[in-house]
Amino acid sequence: MRKFIPALAAALFVTPAFAADITVAVTAIVEHPALDAARDGIKEELAAEGFKDGDNIKFVYQSAQGQPPIAAQIAKQFVGDGATVIVPISTPSAQAAVAATKDIPIVFTAVTDPVGAGLVANRDHPGANVTGLSDMSPLADHVALIKEISPNVKKLGFVYNPGEANAVSLLARMKEVAGPAGIEIVESAATKSSEVQQATRALVGKVDAIYVPTDNTVVSAFEAALGVAVENKIPLYAGDTDTVKRGAIATIGFNYHDIGIATGKIVARVLKGEKPGDIAVAFASGTDLVVNPGAAAKMGVTIPDAVLKRANTKVE
Repeated sequence: MRKFIPALAAALFVTPAFAADITVAVTAIVEHPALDAARDGIKEELAAEGFKDGDNIKFVYQSAQGQPPIAAQIAKQFVGDGATVIVPISTPSAQAAVAATKDIPIVFTAVTDPVGAGLVANRDHPGANVTGLSDMSPLADHVALIKEISPNVKKLGFVYNPGEANAVSLLARMKEVAGPAGIEIVESAATKSSEVQQATRALVGKVDAIYVPTDNTVVSAFEAALGVAVENKIPLYAGDTDTVKRGAIATIGFNYHDIGIATGKIVARVLKGEKPGDIAVAFASGTDLVVNPGAAAKMGVTIPDAVLKRANTKVE
């Protein structure tokens, strides 16, 4: 096991030479506002905990540019470089890191279903070298919000990458909560970002509204889906708040910078000597209602006053 020892906390403060050799290696499957905000939150919280990049730790970051094979290469590189802690952001990057090492501590974040993705066997007692934070979306709240803003929705399009385990879990859960609400889910697959526009266009004439989940492939190419929705006056909803700022109508979701802060606290615990396997998987907290009246108008939708009054954030 490289650099991770029970006496790590003492080493940090007693042996400066050792402290300078600590590397927090962060990676994400792709760059988009939500994942970038999580990355920045991690770095900020580590600094607040006394682990400052360029001072007593090295903070490195690499994006896989939406390519799982590159995510695997990055994970192997981090292992080969002897990272102290690996922090993968998103499910594909976390799966790559877990496959690459059984020794180096891993603290994942922005992972929808860590058990379903095979990252941990038990959320309360992860064991081994892995723990982290889950951002499972409040899908029942999303369905209720969609019905409140667009009450005539009977068929809801769901654009996703079937190759992302998190998206598959979200699809299954969405079907569970949408059915009792009288909404049929119509899925459309995009295996890469260049297919998002085509997958969205395939839903035109078949659905009353479209939902973009926290699927990294789709979110990274969100503007392609948005163009189709605006052109055809189809209400477009999102699973994360940053995507509402980019043009979706509304969502109830997490602040990903706050998710990064919460993840940074876990990473700091590991750097201070705790074993990842002894730290229960955390869950994102805080659900902000974010609405975008201007975007709604472009799709022919008027957000009810009751929703506007409840909103934590109104995108101007």
